[in-house]
Amino acid sequence: MPPKKLQVGAAGLGRMGKRHALNFLNRAPRAELVAAFSPDPEELQWAKQNLEPYGVTLYTKYEEMIQHLGLQAVVIGTATSVHADETIKAMERNLHVLCEKPLSISVDVCTDILNTSKNNPHLKVMCGFSRRFDASYRAAYDKVSNGLIGRPSILRSQTCDKHDPSGFYVEYASWSGGVFVDMAVHDIDLTLWFFGDEIIPKSISAYGITAVTPALKKYNDFDNAVGIVEFWNGKIAYYYCSRMMAHGQEDVTEIIGTEGKLSVNLNPADNLVNFYHAGGITRDVPATYWGRFEQAFVKETNEFVDACLDDTALPMKLGNAVKAVQIGAWLQEALVSGKQLRFDETGRRVEGAKI
Repeated sequence: MPPKKLQVGAAGLGRMGKRHALNFLNRAPRAELVAAFSPDPEELQWAKQNLEPYGVTLYTKYEEMIQHLGLQAVVIGTATSVHADETIKAMERNLHVLCEKPLSISVDVCTDILNTSKNNPHLKVMCGFSRRFDASYRAAYDKVSNGLIGRPSILRSQTCDKHDPSGFYVEYASWSGGVFVDMAVHDIDLTLWFFGDEIIPKSISAYGITAVTPALKKYNDFDNAVGIVEFWNGKIAYYYCSRMMAHGQEDVTEIIGTEGKLSVNLNPADNLVNFYHAGGITRDVPATYWGRFEQAFVKETNEFVDACLDDTALPMKLGNAVKAVQIGAWLQEALVSGKQLRFDETGRRVEGAKI
């Protein structure tokens, strides 16, 4: 008898959705991609060429796909605005869910997902924070856990995209929730991982500029932003988001402790080749996040599948995904309002700036 495989459906076949679908199709030995959904004709045409020949049934309606006979799980790579609705509908169909980050740009909606998950404890529901599956970040986490840098006290982390002059990020800003909810949510999740998910903000400040994409202003968004979160346990996180890198993707994290420091990707490189020439010494860097984190996404896929099939614990708590969106939303509020937000030791707001 062949080994049991998880029957998976892919929701959304945009840039990220395609990658999730192909990972489940080709790079997850214990999974079988059996269905895929997209309302977009161009995405469906791609699926007819790349998925349908391998036995994947295509749907134009999400509600129909999640009724596919034998379906056990869905991977959601659609627009952020529908993540929550699709996640809850999947759970109501008794399906496991791997959802792209963030769960929603609304904290209340994220909480609805968390509560639905708590009411269905047999289901595996995970938000795709890919950096937790990256070998370098895991190696850094092991060193922190083993006390090699003493008590971690400062975290500086950045998510910086290569500049895209096409106008994509302007259109994207209309529903992404802003740079801190969309981009820094990865760095916030790392903070919850390295500092502990019990941390409580004491103050939050943020500043931004539109250096190369002034059209972002109509959505109250920025192409460069800096945020600082002070926590009650004596730790500080510093975040930098940018969409104007000329050279490529540059996602960097430093964890500074009382007895040492760790850095991840401080000197970005696409490979181990340095080019020595009359102009100096140069090296290639990844052009996109996929070039940097492709293997992390593959590992994320397989660890999710293992948890579903073996009924083992997921590698991260769903509640952290909610907390990451909350902190991101507060940073975005501070960014737009220009005011510092403050909290008491229980996490209650003691000063209320509003967007």
